[in-house]
Amino acid sequence: MAEEFERLESIRVSALDEILGKKFKVLDDGFIRVIDYMGSDEAVVQAARVSYGKGTKKVRQDRGLIRYLMRHKHTTPFEMCEIKLHVRIPMDAWRQWIRHRTANVNEYSTRYSVAIDSAQETLPGEWRFQAKDNKQGSSGFVDEKLGVELSKQEKQLHQTLREIYEKRVELGVAREQARKDLPLSTYTEAYWKVDLHNLLHFLKLRMEKHAQLEIRKYAQIIGEEIVSKWVPLTWEAFMDFTFGATDFSASEMKILKELVAKNNNAATELAEEFGWLRKNESGALVKSLERIEFEEKLGKLNLTPPWISR
Repeated sequence: MAEEFERLESIRVSALDEILGKKFKVLDDGFIRVIDYMGSDEAVVQAARVSYGKGTKKVRQDRGLIRYLMRHKHTTPFEMCEIKLHVRIPMDAWRQWIRHRTANVNEYSTRYSVAIDSAQETLPGEWRFQAKDNKQGSSGFVDEKLGVELSKQEKQLHQTLREIYEKRVELGVAREQARKDLPLSTYTEAYWKVDLHNLLHFLKLRMEKHAQLEIRKYAQIIGEEIVSKWVPLTWEAFMDFTFGATDFSASEMKILKELVAKNNNAATELAEEFGWLRKNESGALVKSLERIEFEEKLGKLNLTPPWISR
């Protein structure tokens, strides 16, 4: 007697099917497009309930369960969904992207193929200053007159390096060696397959305002144009409980309780106890990232720490 089995249908999301293969333009010559995907909000719910088929749950119940999972950081059900993206991105931004190791990657090889003849160009109004309070960030834009000169130099540099590279290849130099002086602005391409849980972690870090602008643009398109259509209930929960949320440490909670109770002196004493209010010889507060980050959180609540006016 043949073994009986339940016939299962692949879960499809019509809103995502409509954009399969569509290129979303990023920067001057980059793009993102969806190649394939598996699962949906429904798959997250199925995994959480350890069941197959559509079941009898209503959308509002599915939404409540997904929000519960996101709120309490039950991540495994979100790993049941996967997506494969095709991206074209400058190598310097790709270096940051590839640090997210929880994915399957296959990148365009400049050992086997000639390097892509495209490098990211910076418009005169896009050159940024180095941030004074963040060693790895930027802040504000340079004067556009200076930007014109910087963009002109950049274009000349790209052209020169490309010509040198192509001459080496023409002379028969091995591609793996000919490529070594190409600028980091050179575009590369890759297929990137990742599960939904790790994709959301990527988006939390790379959509954040302190992330480098170039990779942030890629992350925003992935989130707003792709993930929101693929798993709308999960995206809503992610934006509510993860990306748009603020966590407070145990130390921060102690101070916050005093501030809510209007015990400003007690709040200040705690900040001093935590080493946040040390001063230099001129009387200015010594930089403390913990204090600065807490002050930013208080700003979201329209609260001013009492030591600001001291």
